[in-house]
Amino acid sequence: METKNIILELRNKAGMSQDELAEKVFVTRQAVSRWENGETTPNTETLKLLSRLFDVSINTLLGSPRQLICQCCGMPLEDSSISKEKDGLFNEEYCKWCYADGKYMYHDMDDLIEVCVGNMANEQSSPEQIRAYMKELLPKLDYWKKYKNLAGAEM
Repeated sequence: METKNIILELRNKAGMSQDELAEKVFVTRQAVSRWENGETTPNTETLKLLSRLFDVSINTLLGSPRQLICQCCGMPLEDSSISKEKDGLFNEEYCKWCYADGKYMYHDMDDLIEVCVGNMANEQSSPEQIRAYMKELLPKLDYWKKYKNLAGAEM
C-alpha cells in the first residue's frame, strides 16, 4: 500500500477530518490533501508526529518498504512488536522483548538463545535445531556485532 492510502486509511479509521489531522501535526489542510492525493510525502518530523498519533511505525506509514527484523533476536517486526523509546517513539531496530523503555534486555547471547529455544521449539524444530540456528544468526545482527566489540564480551 502507498503512503497516500495509508494516511487516508488511518485518518478515516481515527474519525478525523483533514483539518483535524492537519491541526494535530501542525500543517495545513492542503498539506494533508496533497499527501492523500500522492502529490507529496510528509517530511521526517511530520512522519514522527504521524507515527506517534496513529501508533504505527514510520516504516508502516511509508508502505513498509523494508522488512524489519529485530537486531537482537532476529524476529520479524510488526507495529505491535516494535520497541518504543521512553518518549513513545518507535525504535524500528528492536522488538519490545529485546529493548524496552530505553534498555536492552539481553547482554548474554546464551541467555537469549535459551529464551528463544523455549519459545520456538516445537514438533517441527527441536531445541537443538533452534539452538544451532540462533548461534548462527545472532552474531550477524547489529546488536551482537556492537556488543562483541565491548570490553569483556565473549563470543
